[in-house]
Amino acid sequence: MSSPFPLLRLPRLVLCEVFKSLSIGEKIKLSLCSKKLSIQINDARLYSQKVIVDLDMCYKKIRVHLENNEDTFDVFISAETKKTLRSNTQQFSMACCSTGIETFWANHQEAFLSIIRHLLKMFHCKISTSEGCFNSDLYQPTISKLFDLLVEFETLYIHFKGSKDENLLWNQISRNLGLVECLIILSSFDTNFKLVFTSWPQNITIWDCYWFTLESLMACTSSTITLYYSHLANKDMDKILREWRAGELPNLKRLIIASWRFEENGEHILGMNLLEIDGMVIQTDDGSKTATIKLGQHWIEMSVTPFQ
Repeated sequence: MSSPFPLLRLPRLVLCEVFKSLSIGEKIKLSLCSKKLSIQINDARLYSQKVIVDLDMCYKKIRVHLENNEDTFDVFISAETKKTLRSNTQQFSMACCSTGIETFWANHQEAFLSIIRHLLKMFHCKISTSEGCFNSDLYQPTISKLFDLLVEFETLYIHFKGSKDENLLWNQISRNLGLVECLIILSSFDTNFKLVFTSWPQNITIWDCYWFTLESLMACTSSTITLYYSHLANKDMDKILREWRAGELPNLKRLIIASWRFEENGEHILGMNLLEIDGMVIQTDDGSKTATIKLGQHWIEMSVTPFQ
């Protein structure tokens, strides 16, 4: 029988190359073998992959994968049982499964945060949440803690139903939306509902956005803005296009507005009926950008192209 390979005795540069060649799952499993191995892998983080960390709080699972959805590895979070009780020196116990590892914890919120902290030391991570996440009691306290850590988000879903905890969470994250690549907001049905933005994500999508006014849109610095069930009308679109031509919304790359108030026989947009602007190309006054206008059934899309 061959003797164990002395991995940690390899020169530092060689060891980094070994860690670079490992899959996501191999790195995670190896990091859990010993504290010394974990430290060595963390030291090689500079050369590590950029990964997406998907949080599934309803099914108590964390999926780690590359940006192209390849090389996936699952960490399942389960409650401790008599068979899986950890020792006093362990945070959790674990077992291998077909797609990753199953971990056993006394506290699920502690589990999510501990695993994420562990992954942040190993990889360049962006966090992603799913639409169903906010139905879990773990969602708000976990997201709050992650914003305290100033982690980056690829996708963040926020659902407002009118609770005080939601307002507290929004007050916290609204100051740091520069950390969010794509923010998706599902609005409250409360007619008095309105959010105040003190910063903006790279891309924003809002459902039931009756409260998101023309003034809100003109103040938005996101590059992609998507509004569903908006209350904006022809006159508002006319204002948006005229202001954009004059140099407003300088970061805008794509705007989609779905509204029942866009009417074929409504007020003119750039001096034309609604259908006449379909396929139209407009240009900024300084000649630096063009925008193509497309129409659908009760929606308008504007795609911006800068001149090279």
